[in-house]
Amino acid sequence: MLDVSVPDPPSLPKVDPNQYEDAQVAVDADFKRTELEAFLNEGAWEDAFEAWAAETPVTEDQWQVVLELDLLSYFDFFWDDFADRVGYHAPGIPEDWKERQLHPKLTSWGQVSSINAGLTELGQEVCDVLKDDYIDWESSYEAPDDLPDFE
Repeated sequence: MLDVSVPDPPSLPKVDPNQYEDAQVAVDADFKRTELEAFLNEGAWEDAFEAWAAETPVTEDQWQVVLELDLLSYFDFFWDDFADRVGYHAPGIPEDWKERQLHPKLTSWGQVSSINAGLTELGQEVCDVLKDDYIDWESSYEAPDDLPDFE
């Protein structure tokens, strides 16, 4: 359990999620970031963070590194209408952390791996809370009429 105060929710960037290596959105659409950001501020971030903190293996020292590197500001959440889900991009510590001497408390790949995995898990928890408890809209994507029938 990570016993820390809940940080402020991130402000969501206004970028195309397809620019991330770890996210692919099938269609250009309204990513509903304004609505998602409002939900984060209304309690979704706090709900998700508290659930995540109760289970995460991220230590308080590792969490301090996350805060000092301001990694939370790099989170992105967006609506993927095609998949009827909240997509996300989680920040992480880059592979060249050691060469760049990114942070004096980072001393092992284990720490970096734990932080990166923890941030990914936090991102997924936020998506789940948003979809399960806050979002009441349905996907507006309609499949084309000319798709083959696979019955």
